[in-house]
Amino acid sequence: MDSKVARINNRWSLENMTALVTGGTKGIGYAIVEELVGLGARVHTCARNEAELEACLAHWNSKGWPVTGSVCDVSSRAQREKLMEIVSSVFDGKLNILVNNAGGAAGVQPTATATKEYFDEIMTLNFESVYHLSQLSYPLLKNSKAGTIIFISSITSYLAFDVGSVYGPVKGALHQLTRNLACEWAKDNIRVNVVAPGSIATPLNQRVSSDEKKFSGINARIPLGRIGEANEISSVVAFLCLPASSYVTGQAIVVDGGFTVNAFMSF
Repeated sequence: MDSKVARINNRWSLENMTALVTGGTKGIGYAIVEELVGLGARVHTCARNEAELEACLAHWNSKGWPVTGSVCDVSSRAQREKLMEIVSSVFDGKLNILVNNAGGAAGVQPTATATKEYFDEIMTLNFESVYHLSQLSYPLLKNSKAGTIIFISSITSYLAFDVGSVYGPVKGALHQLTRNLACEWAKDNIRVNVVAPGSIATPLNQRVSSDEKKFSGINARIPLGRIGEANEISSVVAFLCLPASSYVTGQAIVVDGGFTVNAFMSF
């Protein structure tokens, strides 16, 4: 192979790289695991549900894919620390890619009556866990000499949705964390970016898609005329992990079919 062609191919490959993807047994996380493996990476993932994790690992391993996994509830500090111990052992103290995908919200509470437990749950799952995992992964990313962190945010960080007044601001905080870490850790050759998905066909969004009126209203607002697929998010995440994106850091990429830029109204 011509040396120039080989250099180009290397820029579009994750061969010999390692990745941790949290929440990789369903939806966007599942798609990210498969996308990164398809580009040559070795991947470790985690999930709260042991049965779901074992089923996914069995499926991937039957295909000969280099995916390992461990049970972890990322809302638990002790379990996060255990997860990173496992990752360090599996990948010999080096990590190229951290995808902080796990997150979500159980139900919606109006601001006036929102409980402390509700507030703490969303903050812990969507921000504290992400912040702490980034801290824990820092030595491993630094050791790799070329590290990448990807946060998974949401268009609720840009627009007001009927998801309560905690979830959106917390996802917005990931954007500022992205900018701060991108600058602070650039000296260690660690890049940090955030991807903000729009309405995506995942198990998490089944509640919305089952509401025909709300679902049709969302579709009408999307210029591309449909909700997205999980692999349309994972491909963007993968690009941000590739050597080809080596000059991209501190950025937020919205993947929403044009939803957030659409101000057109039908009369």
